[in-house]
Amino acid sequence: MISLLLVDDQPLIRNGIKAMLNLEPDLEVIGTADNGETAVEQVEALQPDVVLMDMRMPVMDGISATQIITERFPSIKVLVLTTFDDDKYISDAMRAGAKGYLLKDMPSEELAQAIRFVQKGYTQMAPGLLEKIIAKTPAAAPVSQKKAPDQQELSTLTNREQEVLRLLGIGATNREIAQQLYISEGTVKTHVTHLLNRLNLKNRAQLAIYANSAYGS
Repeated sequence: MISLLLVDDQPLIRNGIKAMLNLEPDLEVIGTADNGETAVEQVEALQPDVVLMDMRMPVMDGISATQIITERFPSIKVLVLTTFDDDKYISDAMRAGAKGYLLKDMPSEELAQAIRFVQKGYTQMAPGLLEKIIAKTPAAAPVSQKKAPDQQELSTLTNREQEVLRLLGIGATNREIAQQLYISEGTVKTHVTHLLNRLNLKNRAQLAIYANSAYGS
């Protein structure tokens, strides 16, 4: 059974989605919230498997709530369900840690299936949204423009950070790194953040390029 928390500031929508999802034999709505602040409190109290998160809400919006939830409770998946397909909302939500971004006009059976996939760790996007984000993303700088690693810089990294960096170099996901090193996904995220800061790099792609240059992966 997959336990769900519904977060939406409109009671009619909350009740409608709840009634619809509770018809699914493997899904159970165990709580609701009408703003991001209440959502964080409910997540802490109920520990749902998946949070269905709206974007625009009073008190605290969905992006802020998503970031807090994914940082505090890394095992809990957040799936955005909203009416807004604004590019900034999409990119901000995914950067905040959401595992997917869906629109409320989707068929109920597709929503149920998306929840199941997200609970397993897959990312889910409404049709056309991924293409929108890619189209808006600046092209990556050529590898030659990225700084080359040096041994002194590598020596400042801990053994664990170097292990994470090597795995990033072969394209491992946070989950795969966590399983390989017997640590939590939250700890992996922390190591990735430290690596980006220490090496003055912008994203995982640059970390992977750096790792390949450093270790010849």
